[in-house]
Amino acid sequence: MPPNDDPIADISFTAEIIHWRGPSPFYFAAVPEEHVGEVRYAARQASYGWGVVPVEAEIGGVTFRTSLFPKDGGYLLPSKVDVRKRAKIDLQGPVQVAMRISAGNSRRS
Repeated sequence: MPPNDDPIADISFTAEIIHWRGPSPFYFAAVPEEHVGEVRYAARQASYGWGVVPVEAEIGGVTFRTSLFPKDGGYLLPSKVDVRKRAKIDLQGPVQVAMRISAGNSRRS
């Protein structure tokens, strides 16, 4: 993952992709419980409101910017259609995620 400012947190984990079938389907990777405290700490500097945390993430060699969504005391990393296609994400297996939280992630690019 390319550098982006000085990171507040660099976190890597393996997660299953969750397919939420709401009015509009969404795909997420849940941040494991062991990293939630680190995300909360970083969010104190990086969050731009209502609990979302901007991140730069990498899955399957595809780097993208998004925001973690708070959910039930944890966080969900959304995966857009373009990212899923380019990273060849399979809903049947886990994905390796690397994400960086930095104060610079909250600036719009």
